[in-house]
Amino acid sequence: MPIPVSLIGAPTDVGAGARGVSMGPEALRVAGLQPTLEGLGCEVIDRGNLSGPPNPWQPPVDGYRHLDEVVAWNSAVHEAVYGELQQGRLPVLLGGDHCLGIGSISAVARHCREQGKKLRILWLDAHADFNTSLITPSGNLHGMPVACLCGHGPEPLVRLGGHVPAIQPNMVRQIGIRSVDEGEKRFVHEMGLEVFDMRYIDEMGMRHTMELALAMLDERTHLHVSFDVDFLDPEIAPGVGTTVRGGPTYREAQLCMEMIADSGRLASLDVMELNPALDVRNQTAEVAVDLIASLFGKSTLMRR
Repeated sequence: MPIPVSLIGAPTDVGAGARGVSMGPEALRVAGLQPTLEGLGCEVIDRGNLSGPPNPWQPPVDGYRHLDEVVAWNSAVHEAVYGELQQGRLPVLLGGDHCLGIGSISAVARHCREQGKKLRILWLDAHADFNTSLITPSGNLHGMPVACLCGHGPEPLVRLGGHVPAIQPNMVRQIGIRSVDEGEKRFVHEMGLEVFDMRYIDEMGMRHTMELALAMLDERTHLHVSFDVDFLDPEIAPGVGTTVRGGPTYREAQLCMEMIADSGRLASLDVMELNPALDVRNQTAEVAVDLIASLFGKSTLMRR
């Protein structure tokens, strides 16, 4: 049976600190995402782009930038992702900035509650995204989605999926982290978030990291991957607004994706923060599509 995949574009940068990720969905399409997935045997429908308010580019109010616009976009994302899951399809959200993970993951969590499934979230990112209005240095909501999902954020975002909190911290495994704000470090520690930072990956290797991140998955587990393209080292992925040196190499990232594919549990995906305005000849989009192909089972050899 071919995997039924739905592509959903969310072209907005309302939660980000730099303009340009609103062009991310189109760059992924130009890089051949749909034919690549079809070549791997997926049955792909491109649902086109969601619509929402433009970016007003205003300073923060009460610790949040563009809260109303972020709520509107996440509400649209929530309904779109939830609708695809209801139809038994695998939604692939094409961002857009990472604040959209609130809408996407709250929809996945809602689906899992209704289906009696366990949820595991792999958050592939250079940043923990666990800020709140009290500790954020910028007010940008793309630095807050994990905290919002865990119940720490503005009421309209925290309640988006109809259940507070949408997720528990023990559902999340963060991989590739290497930039965490000072107040955020304490909060991550207090909440018991499981973080495999780059030092851990340097010391233990990507294989051991992924074995732990994927441990205890079973047929009742829905695996959601939220892939921020700044997870990758900027040497191979320059097209992001918040580059942090020292990320996973191309081969480390491939191993990460291949081990997720080997689990057989991938059921929903976000691809976030691709900024074509900062890219070089769409290089980052092409790398991202290549890695997504590995997530869906592309490998060098036939594996027994």
